[in-house]
Formats: sequence, structure tokens, C-alpha cells
Amino acid sequence: MTYLEKYNNWITNEYFDDITKAELLAIKDSPKEIQDRFYRELEFGTGGLRGVIGAGTNRMNLYTVRKASQGLANFIIKEGGQDRGVAIAYDSRRMSTEFATEAALCMNANGIKSYIFDSLRPTPELSFAVRELHCIAGIVITASHNPAEYNGYKVYWEDGAQITFPKDKEIITEVNNVKDYADVKTIDKSAAISAGLFNVIGSEIDDRYMEELKKQSIHPEIIKEVAKDIKIVYTPLHGAGNLPVQRVLKELGFEQVYVVPEQENPDGEFPTVPYPNPEDPKAFALALELAKKVDADIVLATDPDADRLGVYAKDTSTGEYVSFTGNMSGMLIAEYILRERKLNGTLPSNGALVKTIVTTNMADAVAKAYNVKLIEVLTGFKYIGEQIRLFEQNDTYKYIFGLEESYGCLAGTYARDKDACVAVMLLCEVAAWCKKNNHTLWDQMLRIYEEYGYFQEGLESITLKGMDGTKKIREIMDKLRKNPPQQLGDNRVLAVRDYENSTRRDLVSDEAYKLNLIKSNVLYFELSDDAWCCVRPSGTEPKIKFYMGVKGRSLGESDKMLQELRNSLMSIVNGGN
Repeated sequence: MTYLEKYNNWITNEYFDDITKAELLAIKDSPKEIQDRFYRELEFGTGGLRGVIGAGTNRMNLYTVRKASQGLANFIIKEGGQDRGVAIAYDSRRMSTEFATEAALCMNANGIKSYIFDSLRPTPELSFAVRELHCIAGIVITASHNPAEYNGYKVYWEDGAQITFPKDKEIITEVNNVKDYADVKTIDKSAAISAGLFNVIGSEIDDRYMEELKKQSIHPEIIKEVAKDIKIVYTPLHGAGNLPVQRVLKELGFEQVYVVPEQENPDGEFPTVPYPNPEDPKAFALALELAKKVDADIVLATDPDADRLGVYAKDTSTGEYVSFTGNMSGMLIAEYILRERKLNGTLPSNGALVKTIVTTNMADAVAKAYNVKLIEVLTGFKYIGEQIRLFEQNDTYKYIFGLEESYGCLAGTYARDKDACVAVMLLCEVAAWCKKNNHTLWDQMLRIYEEYGYFQEGLESITLKGMDGTKKIREIMDKLRKNPPQQLGDNRVLAVRDYENSTRRDLVSDEAYKLNLIKSNVLYFELSDDAWCCVRPSGTEPKIKFYMGVKGRSLGESDKMLQELRNSLMSIVNGGN
């Protein structure tokens, strides 16, 4: 069917409700809007669904959520896992409760038990719950840090990690095989409850999750020592982090925790921020205002589903609050864990630090200094979670810590996804350790730079929406793949890794090597002077992303090097030589 035929079907077919039809009839004189809503099915990618909320095949709505759930149910039945059930969580976004309920009832209609939380919870707690309840799969309704008009649907497997190859492809096939929305099964909620299929998760999982978080603390005695002195400002940005973050900090003994009142309560409209993303400085406006008022040591923000953490801390030399990238905050925690566990004799001889290919190369230097294995995976925390499973299956390494540049990390193996709750807890512990030793979190960051090198990283994104945007992203990737640059700024291109073709080509020796990671539409350029850059289309947004990193001898030098690399790369992308 053409997109117009699909549109007409939705406004005439009795299967679709009157509210949906009214929304679609309101755009009958907007051909571009009709095209955007119906030119494709909302893609069920390797992590699930993500899109703008609204009526249409290319939108997040009850019907696309049901269709995805039917495909997942079909796969679960094929795998013989229907007796184990599916755990479901959701955040504060618009329609999250409704989408979670629809997913549960679709599972129930297919004879699969659902275990759904009684209110919003962090994404990492869902990862924990899947393992704790011995479920075959899990679903989280969230669009992470996207704007308010978005929602999403992420799928987890029995190990607690997001689905990876080959299961992701197999589930996508099952979802795509559901051709008719009317073929999707559902059941009345009261009937599902009576049949014992629809089950609610209460506080018992919260308590067990909290105990696992606290086990990751290395020096609870230091926290108690400085608890009255250290001041913490925190904002959940209207999301799911508020209760668990406040609870874990209180139970560890922190006494001066100030929560931004305007952003404390859940609200899917995110009325105080243009974009509920802790990577965005604008999201910190109210938190920094409160921090200055109470003279806070550390300022923290978690995204709506509480898997990403943004950080500011005071620079005592200037009195100003300094922002930390995800690489910086992740390395503060990683270096602290490795150093303190080595000192107390709990660092395993076969320990491993896991990072994604676009995460700081400082991780490599720190891992080498502590004699732990550094493992690199594709972009996406699910690949870090996958490594934990492989370590356990193959009895190879002991997972210590995993991080990605996009403000996500995980200590411990209780969950298999990034967890901002444990990141808050550990970063506050690092700040407490600094307080005890008469310096600040920023001072400690400078010490790490001085010891390992002034690594700096950057990210540029170009948003390209709709059919034309998809075509343009493909053209950019094709151009860089067929004609890779020989020089970027002052840096020679030494080698090109093409993860789609699973090859690494050394431009100096002109030799090619096979890459071991799974195929992905990613290009990575190894540059002279320890620099690098990487290009990939986003898997969750209509964007193409350009990552880059350098290593200098001072902050000023590395900042200058990074800017030159950025300018050179974007000049090539935008049509220059």
C-alpha cells in the first residue's frame, strides 16, 4: 500500500478507535504530515521502537506498541519461554503507562505472564528485575533523553541486557511478519488478572535492587565521616530517578542532599527544560541556581529513565561550577574503583574494563596502569552487557566496570545496562573521598589528566528528518566510505575501520585486517598523535553522529587540537576538501 492508502485505511477501518481517526482527519489537508506518518512502519530496530507519539504507522501509539509486542510474543513462544514471563517497566513520559499496559495485555493474550511495576521505575531496575524474577524477557517503555514528544519501547532478554545479535534480528523478523494490526492479540485486563497472567511488581524488587546498589560502595566509612559536610544537589529532570537516588544516598548516610523542587515530581511534559538530557547544559539551569545558593560540592542530573548521569562540580580556584563529560565522570569512577580495590586487595587478577569504540582512550591508559583487560565493543551499552554474559559463560574475565561516552556506566553485575543510580552513588562517594583528602572532584579530574594524559573528546550531530533525511545520511556514509580522508586537520589518517565490511585497512602499509565485532554501519578513523574520529547514524534518532578524540599535554592544548579536528571533519562532511 502507498502511504495515502495506509492513511485512508486508518481513518475508515473499524479496528482503529475514534480518537485516532479524529487526530488523522485533522491533518487531511497536510500532505507532508500524512506522508511522514505513513511512508513507513515505525522501525523496530536492534533495540526496539522509538518515535514521536501520535497516530500513524510511523508513530508511537497503542497499535504500533501492540504490533511490536505480538512479534516479541511470537518469538518467545518459538523459543519455548512462554512459561517464564516478561517483566515490564516504564518512565514518566506521556503514554508510558498505557503503552506498558498494552504490552502486558498482548503478552497475556498469548498465554505469557507479565510482571509490571506498579509505578515508574529506572530502566536499570528493569534489567535487574528480569534476572531476579527469572523472566525470559523484559520491556521498558521510555525514550530516554529524547524531547517530550517521543516515547519508545526497549526489549531485554533473560540475561538482563538489551537484545543483541542474533536474537535482535530474529525478533525484528517476527515483528515485521505481523502484517495486519487486526491480527494482534489482546485481552481484557480484568480477565488477564483473573487468569493469573497480569501481575504487579511492588516494593520487594525495589528493596533487593537497593541492596545491590549499596554493595558497590567501597568506602562507606568515608561517606559517614564527611556526611555532614558534603553538599549534593540533584535533579531527576521530572523522571524516574528521584525516589531510588534519594533513597540510596540517604541509606549510605549522606545528610545534605538538595533536590531541585521544580523538577522533583514526574512530568512527561518536562515543563522546566527544553530537552530532558543531562548532556545539555540548559538542563542544569535550575540545579546550578540551587547549587550556588547552598554552596554545593557536586551537582547531578539523571535523565527520565535514570540510566544516564550528568555532572557539575566546583572549581575552587574560580568558584565556578565546571561541567563533566560522560567520559570524565566515567573515568573518575573507573579510576577510583581500580585504585581503591587494588589497595584493599579486591581487584581480581583477571579483571576487565569494558568501553565502547567511541569512548575515551583514557580508559585504555588507566586499564594498562592497573593491569586489567581493556575490551572495546560497538556503540551501545547492550554490547557491554553482552560481555558480562560472555565472561560468565566462558569463565574468562571478571567484570569490574563498563562505560560509554554518552553519560552511561555500570559497576557490578546485578544489572546489565547502564545505571545512573549506581553512578550517582559512586560519584558521590568519590566526592566524599576527595573531601576527606582536602580536594575537590575537579581537582581529582586534573590529577588524573596529569597522570594519564589530557584526553579530550567531542561530538557533533546533524539532524536529518524524514525520507530526505534518511537519504542524506546514507549519502554521507557512502561518501566517507568510498573516499575516506587522508588528512584531518594536523592529523594523518593512519587506518580506517569499516565495521559494515568488518575490515580495518592500514593506510600506511596498505594491508587489510578482519574485525571481530559484528557488522554495523560505522566508520572509524585512526589518526596520528593518538587522535581518532568515528561516524555513525544514530540508531534511535534521525541523526548522523561524528565522534572525535585527541590527547594533548594540557587542557588548553587538547581543546585547541579537538577544535581543529572538529572543523576539519565537518568541512569535509559539508562539502569541502
